[in-house]
Amino acid sequence: MLSSIFLAAALLLAGILPASSLSVTVFGGGGFTGSRVCKILVDKGASVTSISKSGTIPKWCQGEEWTSKVEWKSADLLSASDESLDAATGSPDAVVSCVGVIGTDPETLLQGNGNANAAAFGSAKRAGAKRAAYVSVGSEVDACKENWLPEFFKSYFEGKIVAEKTAVDAMGGDAGRVCVVKPTFIYGGSEFGLIPPRVNYEYGAGVEELLMLPPFKFLADATPGLIKVALRPPVCVDSVAAACAKAALDESGAALPTLDGTEEINAYSGQPDSTGLTDALEWSKEKAIEFYEWAKPEVQKAIEGVQSKIEESKK
Repeated sequence: MLSSIFLAAALLLAGILPASSLSVTVFGGGGFTGSRVCKILVDKGASVTSISKSGTIPKWCQGEEWTSKVEWKSADLLSASDESLDAATGSPDAVVSCVGVIGTDPETLLQGNGNANAAAFGSAKRAGAKRAAYVSVGSEVDACKENWLPEFFKSYFEGKIVAEKTAVDAMGGDAGRVCVVKPTFIYGGSEFGLIPPRVNYEYGAGVEELLMLPPFKFLADATPGLIKVALRPPVCVDSVAAACAKAALDESGAALPTLDGTEEINAYSGQPDSTGLTDALEWSKEKAIEFYEWAKPEVQKAIEGVQSKIEESKK
């Protein structure tokens, strides 16, 4: 009996067995980023609850085995009572919030980014959660609010500030128990979108690798406002999700980081360097070779055909 216990402990320490029996509630778990946080947490062995307005499994992962290990719950953060929200939240060891909205109405932006997260983190506080992760917005994007973005967008950033403050308050005022993930632009998945703006994995990975090159880094550092932001590499949704999951499962007691921008997020999450551009060039090279191999005999056949027609016309 003791030998079995010691063996399991040794395997756990070696990282062979899943290291987590922790419970994590993901607010916005039915969304683009939140659902991927749920997947990673399940893969790590955590007990996962997703809370979203619909409470349904996202289309991109319907039918995948891991989704059966998530409790998909419905709650409207802006209208649910404390009692009903707390019942959905449960008693998690940690919470992650990927809740956020974009649009043009200032009140919607403030409520969807601020009030909704305040309700989520308020429930986390009442539940006694030990750690929190929150997907906010990059500081260089925030710096554009005064002179580069429409007036209504200020409510978006005000909402993000409210969310960050309530996250810290939920952790007893200890900012070291909150990981704030601050991307500029998130890409991933298989589709393009306009609201919110989104590009698919292949396109985004190529742009990320391109903008990681030194000349673009230099240009980004030297330019102001939205031009700077546009020249910063976007971050893969998988990297953002992995950073959130890592923070939620971190029982080391060390202060959790604020991750501002793609490089910091990738370094913390362990995301490998993007090879989207290299892959695209390699694919183009392979296709060019394939076309050449196909065209070589076909061109020869066409030449021979023309020559034959010429010979026939001479008879």
